Amino acid sequence: MKRILQVHPSDTVLVALTDLSVGETIHFQGQNIVLKENIQAKHKFACQDFAPGDPLTMYGVLVGKATQTIETGQWIHTFNVTHAAAPVEVRPTTPQWTPPPTAAFEELTFDGFHRSDGRVGTANYWLVIPLVFCENRNIEALRDALLTDLGYQSPSRFRPLTQYLIQSHAIDRVPQNTADLPTPHDLEFTKANRVFPNVDGIKFLTHDMGCGGTQEDAQALCALLAGYIAHPNVAGATVLSLGCQHAQQSMLQAELAKRMPAGTKPVHIFEQQAFGTEEALLTQALHQTFLGLVEANQIERTPAPVSELVIGLECGGSDGFSGLSANPAVGYAADLLVALGGTVILAEFPELCGVEQELADRCLSQTLAHRFTDLMARYAARAEAVGSGFDMNPSPGNIRDGLITDAMKSAGAAKKGGTSPIAGVWDYTEPVQGKGLHLVNTPGNDVESTTAEVASGANIVLFTTGLGTPTGNPIAPVIKIASNHRLAERMPDIIDLSTGDIIEGKESIEEAGQRILRYVIDVASGRQVPAAVRLQQDDFIPWKRGVSL
Repeated sequence: MKRILQVHPSDTVLVALTDLSVGETIHFQGQNIVLKENIQAKHKFACQDFAPGDPLTMYGVLVGKATQTIETGQWIHTFNVTHAAAPVEVRPTTPQWTPPPTAAFEELTFDGFHRSDGRVGTANYWLVIPLVFCENRNIEALRDALLTDLGYQSPSRFRPLTQYLIQSHAIDRVPQNTADLPTPHDLEFTKANRVFPNVDGIKFLTHDMGCGGTQEDAQALCALLAGYIAHPNVAGATVLSLGCQHAQQSMLQAELAKRMPAGTKPVHIFEQQAFGTEEALLTQALHQTFLGLVEANQIERTPAPVSELVIGLECGGSDGFSGLSANPAVGYAADLLVALGGTVILAEFPELCGVEQELADRCLSQTLAHRFTDLMARYAARAEAVGSGFDMNPSPGNIRDGLITDAMKSAGAAKKGGTSPIAGVWDYTEPVQGKGLHLVNTPGNDVESTTAEVASGANIVLFTTGLGTPTGNPIAPVIKIASNHRLAERMPDIIDLSTGDIIEGKESIEEAGQRILRYVIDVASGRQVPAAVRLQQDDFIPWKRGVSL
């Protein structure tokens, strides 16, 4: 196994692939580097001397500047480096791309749900949505009335354990040590059979928006909800409105008309102030939802070309290996899908800081490049206006595991997008149109970004992580890919795939990418169920513009 890595020939820092000790001699390109201190795996050290203000490069781009003298062999961290990113200019380019070989995938299909607008879903859900937070309690009432009896929810995984403790308490025999308890799995109840076997679930998208915020937030919320209702993974929706809120049902209907001009699926909107009593409101909503489920159950999975897949790319809880294993492996899978005629979404604009030039040069037109750089500049300005900035994006966990500047984190995160040309650039909630690789303006926040990618059309999400996160989505399967085996072994209940063999030199990026795409096809067909789906990790957070990284 290699012990160090220079990611790009021009890089001035090296990555430790395993723990390195102070005083150890590293042989690199004819020089003997004596380490000045211990270097943990995932962290970086200098392969040349730096004076204060000198640039540091990784992945072939500027990722920071020295804040003090740094000697060859010294640890690179926040105490001696600060964020820095290169300026970007839109220049005339004609992107050149050699697609990866696709012969092994060209005859493959996935079993999906074909919609009347021609799109294909990887799942079949019914949505129940509030237009305003005032309706959340009524949404919960519908949840309580529907899920368990229709077979979509067993009692809590931990409810049997609570019952065990109550029974033990009654006879004064409660175990004092957690190790003496039976596991929740050992006590789990048998789940009821589904009444509607072709409907994957009923999803309830509660939120804290719809009124009291800006008009822009209300409009964005309606656009986001319309993106979910129109989504190919959704058969129809029940919407509850109070009546007087900023997010009016007319706004939602206008956004739906943009995405479903032919009104291709049932959407039932109920306004509480028009009904009067909650009982009348919920009785009608429950009845129409049940009838909608009967209709949704008529559709079955049938074969579809792989080109109908729309994959969202996401990372969260990233570490110093994410940009070396999981992200480039996902990037290769993305290139394969684009070469097969599919669609890929790269988002998280704060985590593209520092690689803007590469992405602008990959845009198929200068118009697209200008839109990308303008969206980035406007986002950065709004963040700075509330006392923040892209340089504040790395989390404590990122920094602890070797991602010490936003540009360093971004350069690795952008590897998820592979190498194909950029065919489209879209703002938050805009539906992606056309095939190929597209950029969508979202925060770097895991859940906000995943929520937005799905609203723009992703019918499956590839989510890389080095530290571990349970993030999921209500309607699109989220596949969790670990950057290292240690994480996959420590948190097997939330991780689906590991790319640790890349770090250990046992698998190539190309081999891992092919493995990932095959797993995607199985998930899209319902043959594999990702951990986030099994755990019902239905994360849904709309973005309040300008205040999130």
